[in-house]
Formats: sequence, structure tokens, C-alpha cells
Amino acid sequence: MAQITQLGSLNTAALVVPDLYVQIAAPQTLALNGVSTDRIGVVGTASWGPVNQPVVLGSLADYNVAFGSVQTRQYDLGTPIALAEQQGATSFVGVRVTDGSDTAANYAMLYSSAGYPAILTAIYTGTLGNQVGLTLGTGTKTGTWKLTLQMPGQLAEVFDNIDASQGAASFWTNLVSAVNNGNSASRGPSNLCAASVGNNLSTAPQAIADQYLMNGSDGASSVADAIVVGTDGVSRTGMYALRGQACALAVMADCVDPTFWTTQSAFGESEGIYMILAGARGQVISSAVQMKQQSGLDSYAAKLMFGDWIYWYDQTNIQTRLVSPQGVVAGCLANLSPEQSSLNKPLSGIIGSQKSGLASSGQVLAYSSAELQQLFSAGIDVVSNPAPGGAYWAVRCGHNSSSSSVIASDAYTRMTNFIAETLSSGMGKYVGSVINSTLLSNIRATLLGYLSSLVTQGILGSVDGAAPYAVVCDASNNPQTRTALGYVQADVQVRYQGINERFIVNLQGGQNVTVTTTN
Repeated sequence: MAQITQLGSLNTAALVVPDLYVQIAAPQTLALNGVSTDRIGVVGTASWGPVNQPVVLGSLADYNVAFGSVQTRQYDLGTPIALAEQQGATSFVGVRVTDGSDTAANYAMLYSSAGYPAILTAIYTGTLGNQVGLTLGTGTKTGTWKLTLQMPGQLAEVFDNIDASQGAASFWTNLVSAVNNGNSASRGPSNLCAASVGNNLSTAPQAIADQYLMNGSDGASSVADAIVVGTDGVSRTGMYALRGQACALAVMADCVDPTFWTTQSAFGESEGIYMILAGARGQVISSAVQMKQQSGLDSYAAKLMFGDWIYWYDQTNIQTRLVSPQGVVAGCLANLSPEQSSLNKPLSGIIGSQKSGLASSGQVLAYSSAELQQLFSAGIDVVSNPAPGGAYWAVRCGHNSSSSSVIASDAYTRMTNFIAETLSSGMGKYVGSVINSTLLSNIRATLLGYLSSLVTQGILGSVDGAAPYAVVCDASNNPQTRTALGYVQADVQVRYQGINERFIVNLQGGQNVTVTTTN
């Protein structure tokens, strides 16, 4: 009878019994799929949600459910997300931080001088927990009670038919179990509260209506840049909670302390993340240049925005606010393919800036060429109006903070991170393979196929039509002295496309100009 095995599990060089041997070979794929380049990691304060835990979000609506609404305060987590969404961004990872003074709202049910039979505590700290309402009334079945918990913007949680037939103490134990564990196939544990028994279980259940949890606090009043940046280690906080979250961009909301700029850029380099930094509101150019020089920031992994903050109409809080440009810049880049630069791309939602004033005021102040040159020469970008393409708000330079002209473009950072992360995520399948000519050929084919696909998509290209990449993975760079030690090397060269930053049009005009046309 034939033996069926998986390819590679049968030692075909040591078969003795005459028989049919069928080996199943899994379909081989040599293709690499590019990693996402649109996910933005944002760290800041919020009025609800887990602390120092990454939460994946797809929109501002998702944010409102997970963390509460946008707040009008420094370090707010929701503000950059709202700004980025207006630029077209649709993928976020939010991390909430606190100063440690945050408390969870709670409610002692049927509290009296004798105590209380049960207490409900919001599952997260924050002031949004104070909006969790509860009612306790007659259940659907005879001799039962129904507890309803509800928070604005979320579906009500109904715990029906909580048995009270065995007395008060049993009822309160049943209620606590229902909240913590669920009490039916369709009603699992509460996503709003945790319950625990109190110190007076003899209290008979009574109807409760229109009551709310209380005493929840955000822990946001003493948050500083150091808390937002956080610490690394076994228990990661702040920025470091974004490790391994596949973010292409990151914003530490409203962090303007230059002593943390190099820390952020180092994190960006290690994680393949483009960090969007900003100066303090109301900066002057000379101070901004000096501050960057003193900070030691000189990295392709960070983009430093000048502290000319923008005016934005906050639709959640119905007011015009002065906010950091980090959110709009991150959103702009997230909405672009990695070979693109933020330079000259129209930005949405901006109604003014500190430099130009509010559009409604009629004030028109623009940066001079000398001012822009001073900023750009120092590796500092700015959001301004007008842009090279017209009277609209845009990022004016499209550079990172590096002083090297060959790696200073947004496109260099984004393309380098994109290609490196793609190779990191897809080429590991070859580790553990036998080193021979087939392995080297497969590695080379995989890399060439991936780079060729980038040309097809326009992510790579060249002016002269020549291939903008080369891959060497053969005996020439893998001699036996190296492969015998378990090493395999692939040398990859990729030429990125340039960005048109200085467009020169030579015009010759006059009555005596001879014009020559070519069909």
C-alpha cells in the first residue's frame, strides 16, 4: 500500500521496502507582499480606555468608543487622530498614558449607613466612566431582576433574569457573577464595569433608576513629555508600547521638549517608524534652529515641524483650537504611497496658523524665502500657505531632520523603512533551508520579483528606463568558506526616484526671439 508523507519528512536515500511513496509538496511561493505604510501610532491622554496598551483603531468613531471623545487639552490622544483622519488616514494605534492619579468611577448600590451589598467599578479609569448609567428593575421572569448598564455611544448591556429566589445574599452574588461572567449565551461579561460584593449582603434588592457611576478621573493634569515618551523594558509605557505594532508613522501628542527628540528618533530607527516631532507653539525661527542644534537631532527617522501651530475647528467640542501640526503631517504622509513626499500636498481642515493668523481675520502673512531657507537648512519643516502649487495649506519642504542632502527627503525615510520592513517580514522563511544553488536562486528570484513589482506600481522607476535595482545572491558573494559556517548573503541595490523640489523653467521672450518648433 502506498505511503503518503509530507515532502521533506521521508528519508528517500534510505528506503528498503519496495513500495509507492507519495510526497505532498506545499505550493511554493517566491512572492513578497509589501508591508503597510499607512498606520499611525499616537500616544497621549484620554478619558477612557486601557493605559499603556496599544489599541488598533480604524477611525475617529472607533477612537470615541475605545478612549472617549476628543478633549481640549495638551497631550490629548484624540486630537492628532482627528486631524490625521481629515487628511485621509484610516489606520491608527492609540496608546493612552496617565500621570498615575487616574481613578475608576464606581457606584455603591443601595448605599446606607449599614453599608452596601454590591459595588460597580468602571472597567477603565477616566471621567468617561462617570457617564456609565445603571438601572435595576423587575426581570422578565417572575422573581428575577434586570440590571442595565449604558454609556453614551455604546449599546446598552442588559443582564436579565438575575435570580432572587434564594434570598438577598444569593441575589447579590448572582448579580456580581452576571456582570463579571455574563448570564446567558447572548450576554457575556460587561465591557463597562466590574462588580464585587459589598459589606452588607442582607439588603433586599430595590429598584434603582437614573443613577451613574462617580469619582472617575483621567490622570491627565500632570502629564509631561517624559510620561508620553515613557520607558522601555518588560513593562513598556508610552511610546515604547508601540513596539511591534507595525506603525509606519508615530506622533507623541504635543511633545515639544527637545531633550526627548533624539530618544524618539532612536526609537524610530529601531522600529522603522517615521517620528513626527514639533516645536513649542509660538517659536521664533532663530530659537528653533538653535534648539535643534543643541538637541543633537540629525536623523532620517524623525521629521521636525516648526512651532508655528495651526488653527483647526474642533467639531467635537464646537470651537476653534490652536493645535500642533503633527496630526495633519502624519495624516498626509499616511495617505501617500511611500515614494511620495509631503511637499506641496494640500492639507485639509486648517483655517489659519500663528504666523498667518486666522483666515477669517483677513490677515495674510507668509514666510519669506529667507525665512524658509533658514528653517530648511537646519532640517526643520513647516506647514504654510501659500504652497508652490497655489493658495492652499501644505507642508513646505518635505524633508526629515537629517543634515545629509542625499537622505533628507520624506521619500528616503518612507521608502527605506518600507523596503526594509517588507524584507524583514518576508525573507525569514529561508532561514533553516539547506544552502545550495537552488536556495540562492530562490532568494534572488524572490527579491527580484518584489522589486520588479514596485516598478510596475510606480513606486520605483527611472528617468532613462533602466532597472533601478540589482540583486546579487550567488557563489560570487557566498563562497564556501562562508556558507560552511551557515551564512548566506544577498546584496541588494535600489535607486529611489527623486522628488522635484526645485523646478526651473527657462523663459526666453521678446520681439526678436526666433522660435523653432519640432513636430
